[in-house]
Amino acid sequence: MFALSIEKQVARLVIDRPEARNAIPASQWQMLAASAVQAEREGARLLIVSGTRGAFCAGADLGDFPALAGDEAARVAFRLSMRRACETMADLSIPTIAAIDGPCFGAGVALAMACDIRIAGPNARFAITPAKLGISYPQEDVHRLVSLAGAGQAARLLFGAAAIDGAEAARIGLVERYSETVDRFEEELESLTASILANSAHSLALLKRSIRLAAAGTASDRGQDQAFDACFGSGEFEARLAALRPKAAAR
Repeated sequence: MFALSIEKQVARLVIDRPEARNAIPASQWQMLAASAVQAEREGARLLIVSGTRGAFCAGADLGDFPALAGDEAARVAFRLSMRRACETMADLSIPTIAAIDGPCFGAGVALAMACDIRIAGPNARFAITPAKLGISYPQEDVHRLVSLAGAGQAARLLFGAAAIDGAEAARIGLVERYSETVDRFEEELESLTASILANSAHSLALLKRSIRLAAAGTASDRGQDQAFDACFGSGEFEARLAALRPKAAAR
């Protein structure tokens, strides 16, 4: 149910289960993680995650839930499989973008939050509804939600379980960009992709690690200090600096 393609160093991972609004069965979270790792191993410099046919991801497949009621081992395995998939996505060294247009609910929001950047189209809708089912939300996903939107907005989304649109998601910080039309949504994605690919892959990996450390509360890190210093001695730095000099002189 995951279609992975790589073209011009851009990997596109499409959730393709339209009959269930791209809900992910418990048995498929491992495949999601494997697809993300494959994209990086095959040389992609950027991974874009999206859904097919009018939906991003309706979350976990509710059809799996009745079996969890009487099986503690299955409940633990379900929680851990989702955690591993989201952590794998978050831990990739390449930048990741969640391109969201259509429903993005429950575990679909968790997947989107595990990406580095989220952009929303005109049909995007977000809801986190475990309280409607009498269950909770994984703690690491609540942590990401609070980090993005703040404790108050997290409480609003989790306690009220109501859907919000892309404009509201952008206002509260759940997504970074919102486009009012499909054309603008596609242009935004294309522009962001081009901007990222124009930059150094090595720099992006270091910056991504820096952001992850900062989000975890780390203000200083020796490894990052050493990597920062080492960059100035690289051939790439020398070549990129030389390329900028004529442009600076022409100003």
